[in-house]
Amino acid sequence: MSAKELMPDELTSETQEKLDKLLEKEVKRERTLTGPWGWLAAGLAAIMVLVYFYGAGVSVLSTQYHIGVYVLITFIMVYLVYPSGSQWANHVLAVFASLCLAVLLSCFIVFDSPTQLYQQFQLFSDTMSYDGFWFAVQNDLGRLWITLVLVLPFAAVLIPVDRYLSVKAPNSPTATDVILAAVTALTVVYWISQFEALNYRAGAENEVDKLVSVFGLILALEVCRRVLGWSITLIGIGMICFALFGPYLPDIIAHRGFRVERLATALFITTNGVFGVMATVLATYVILFIFFGAFLQKSGAGKFFIELPLAIAGRSVGGPAKVAVLSSALFGSVSGSAIANTVSSGAFTIPMMKRAGYKPHVAGAIEPAASIGGMFLPPIMGAGGFLMAELTGIPYSKIMLYSVGPAFLYFLSIYFMVHFEAKRTGLTGLPEDEIPDWREVLKTGWYFAIPLVIITWLLLSGRSAGNAAFWATLSCIAVSWVHRDTRMGPKEIWDAIQTGARNTLIVGATIGVIGIIVGTISLTGMGLKFSDLIISMAGGSLILALLLVGLASLVLGMGVPVTAAYLIIAVLAVPALGELGVSIIAAHMIVYWLSQDSNITPPVCVAAYAGAAIAGADPWKTGWTSFRFAKMLYVMPILFAYVPAILLDGTAWEIIQAFVSATLGTIAFGAFAMGYLRYKTNVLTWLLLGAATVLLYWPTMVTDAFGLALIAIIWWLQRNGTAPEPYGAAVKS
Repeated sequence: MSAKELMPDELTSETQEKLDKLLEKEVKRERTLTGPWGWLAAGLAAIMVLVYFYGAGVSVLSTQYHIGVYVLITFIMVYLVYPSGSQWANHVLAVFASLCLAVLLSCFIVFDSPTQLYQQFQLFSDTMSYDGFWFAVQNDLGRLWITLVLVLPFAAVLIPVDRYLSVKAPNSPTATDVILAAVTALTVVYWISQFEALNYRAGAENEVDKLVSVFGLILALEVCRRVLGWSITLIGIGMICFALFGPYLPDIIAHRGFRVERLATALFITTNGVFGVMATVLATYVILFIFFGAFLQKSGAGKFFIELPLAIAGRSVGGPAKVAVLSSALFGSVSGSAIANTVSSGAFTIPMMKRAGYKPHVAGAIEPAASIGGMFLPPIMGAGGFLMAELTGIPYSKIMLYSVGPAFLYFLSIYFMVHFEAKRTGLTGLPEDEIPDWREVLKTGWYFAIPLVIITWLLLSGRSAGNAAFWATLSCIAVSWVHRDTRMGPKEIWDAIQTGARNTLIVGATIGVIGIIVGTISLTGMGLKFSDLIISMAGGSLILALLLVGLASLVLGMGVPVTAAYLIIAVLAVPALGELGVSIIAAHMIVYWLSQDSNITPPVCVAAYAGAAIAGADPWKTGWTSFRFAKMLYVMPILFAYVPAILLDGTAWEIIQAFVSATLGTIAFGAFAMGYLRYKTNVLTWLLLGAATVLLYWPTMVTDAFGLALIAIIWWLQRNGTAPEPYGAAVKS
């Protein structure tokens, strides 16, 4: 459900435009394809959905089709749907497309085969390495000059044609886009068709393999640049340079280096790069859950996800903010994106919080802070949960079980923070006439929970994640027919298919760069070096190691999406945490939680900026306020490291004790973070609250008793405090 559908009266055109510009920085604007190009894109989207529903619900696809079809359709659709950007980029890409055409033509006309073309180029390259560029030009250029000359007429035609098309048909792909899409399709189809042969000759690739790999790698980088911009793309290019120039780097990160063709084949045609773990997880799990989310939203569940929290928490102290927390939990459990969650539920909850008296920057901050929790809450948990299952070898059903408790604690922390914030500032709940009756909400919408129940039950019963998503998606269509207004007919199903397929492009565009980063780390052995570096810098201290990993996650999150940040840091830092005695699941949970911080921590905090755009607040101020409400992001990793029972590692009594202590500690932490218990704290009571929080988090009966005693003392010390003056009325007016 779009923001406009949720709250059409609150999002003005100016606010919507501001929000669109903000989101465009995160993901580039799409073309609105029409005519034959629109039919082609719609057909490809439908093929993607049908192929993967067939693979999940009917018959398992073989590996090359399972991964290859997703990469193929994703890459083609990106070239069709996303424009190349500036005029300068258009010209550069036109020249590259001309080179692609010249090489293709030369393979079969100028030379007898692609093999002969590559051998001629290799001879030129080797001569240049030993005797210099000019000597190589004079002696070994051979028929390569014809290939180079062919680039000129192709470029002379493509550049003006692209310029003309971009003016006359801005919502259609240019000639260069079509050529790049076709060449990309050839490289991926080559991988699919030669999959078994490539496995047999791994390490001894032929000339055609090398030629395809070089062009495929460049095209995969361009896919990422179009959708996600230069920041993550430059990281991928930097990793390629790191692999090529290893011997010239400082000793601490130096390695023997790799030739271009050796690196290209390792990163493109093997299953350790572009077609590696990221592509596998996306094709196996993530896209099916994205389809499920699209169908669930189309079924009309969005309204229920808003009205139920409103009925439950709307009338309590600080009710609108608590509604935001609960609705974010419901939306986030299926959206898998903090930004999408902020925009979807925030379009309703942020204006409601402002009307209730929350300052704009506070209202804009609470929603993104709560929205992050959706990344931790089963059944979906974003792409990160599925990556964790793939990297650890632990079934996703167990990952879900491990995640429920920590996710509950995160939402509990936000819930009590907004409660104490409301008490501190004198805010009350919503008027009765704005709150629906919870019995009526459940009576008219309880069935929207059925798809979530089905997907959770199937996962816990041992079904594969893809199969669970398949049946849950079908159930979305069924539940939509309960009420006449929400029934999904052919048009609505088609719209859900198109929405789901388009939504997969954003995460699918990262396949190339993530494959490059992970493959390069594996190829160069950088993972072990980074691990040793963390251990040496931390001096064997686990808490310092956690601090270093947190800083690395924050910095990396400034340039790459959170899922990519998790995967990269997991490859680099999990071995170091393991060396310090942290279990594999705890290490991955630590990295996964910390990887979310760039959503709300300045200077990046894209989710917080989205909340600020809706609230009409200062983005910087909103970001820091959101960081204040999301502090549990940094508490849970410490508990993962020092309290194994929080991840169900221990006896039944240890697990119960850990969660009782963590729950008490989280409530105390909310009061400590907001500086309010019974009344506002002074320095003494605030310090006592901090000590009580630490004691309560440590899972023993003695520390819990001392922590509760401190809380009782603070409660007694505040017996003569005064209640705050409400400012809600002033804000409303």
